[in-house]
Amino acid sequence: MYISFHGQPTDQPVVRIGTIGCGSHSFRNIYATFQYVPVDLVATCDLLLEKAQAFADKFGAKSAYQDYREMLSKESLDAVFVVVGYDSKGRPRYPEIVVDCLERGCHVWIEKPPAFSTAEITRMKEASERTGKNVVVGLKKMFMPANEKAKQLMDEESFGRTSLVMTQYPQHIPSLDEFDRYLNKEECVWSVVGFLDHLCHPMSLIVFLLGMPKTLYYERAPNAAGLATFTFESGIICSLGLTIGSSINGGMERTCIISDRGRHIVVENNIRLAYHRTPPSEPGTTYGSSPNFFTGTPDQTTAVWEPEFSLGQLYNKGLFLIGYYNEINEFVRSILEKRQPLKGTLDQAWQVTRVFEAFAEGPGKLIQL
Repeated sequence: MYISFHGQPTDQPVVRIGTIGCGSHSFRNIYATFQYVPVDLVATCDLLLEKAQAFADKFGAKSAYQDYREMLSKESLDAVFVVVGYDSKGRPRYPEIVVDCLERGCHVWIEKPPAFSTAEITRMKEASERTGKNVVVGLKKMFMPANEKAKQLMDEESFGRTSLVMTQYPQHIPSLDEFDRYLNKEECVWSVVGFLDHLCHPMSLIVFLLGMPKTLYYERAPNAAGLATFTFESGIICSLGLTIGSSINGGMERTCIISDRGRHIVVENNIRLAYHRTPPSEPGTTYGSSPNFFTGTPDQTTAVWEPEFSLGQLYNKGLFLIGYYNEINEFVRSILEKRQPLKGTLDQAWQVTRVFEAFAEGPGKLIQL
């Protein structure tokens, strides 16, 4: 039985799910989203059984486990949601768990970062193809409504051809020594782990908007901030400002998409989207001679979208604004509709992780992706 957005029970089919990982992020964002999608939470699992039981009691699961393999053996599950941390070397734990779940017949949703290397993602992808089960990665920037709207607008014929994209995200870039210690000496270097964790956000947005970059070039400032430039087969150029040291009290993120037709799109902090259009000039005017700035009809000038926080709407809840609902709903719908997921795929996760690997080659050089 599934309860709709209107609070009405329906007989819509549901996906029987189990969860692995009962932490603060799961509590605030993932479990809280289950009420809005057609799932039946059957079982929870955590290394601390008392936590798994507490989550089961809180969110209505019938069983709790300490070993996820036992959960997979005893429960009849369609899918598993996995939200876990890093191992002692700072590597994401997802690849082994994902392969285990796939081979037990379950579709799998995982948080980012999915892995520390493209080789591990290839391993998960092969298991997914072998078992015929879906894997979705929580690359939430792809699923944020503001970014989805920006993509829709830039793909319209009237926008013209995208020529330049500029993005901004408050993140540092590790040094070459830090990359070497993490990747080659297998040390747990938290500056690199943090970079792996957070690079997923701006890079998944770039991949969503533009596809896989062809090259990367970046420079690193003394405080570990930096500027990266990507080129694409299409000819588009994209910059990524990694702005560690800036305020995180608003204005953290910005995306600007520029066309070749007097139009550009600006997304501020994933919330406010403005579509700017140069209105037609008044007949007979030349540069410097127009007597009136207020020209153009409403559909020829700037349009702005932003959520209204005065109303009790789903669209002003963080679970919807930040993309959690969209990404989890896409995973569940792909199972019910017996199709491949449209976004958050392992192919896209591979592309994002390839860029992480490329940063380890160092600043000041053109890196082929």
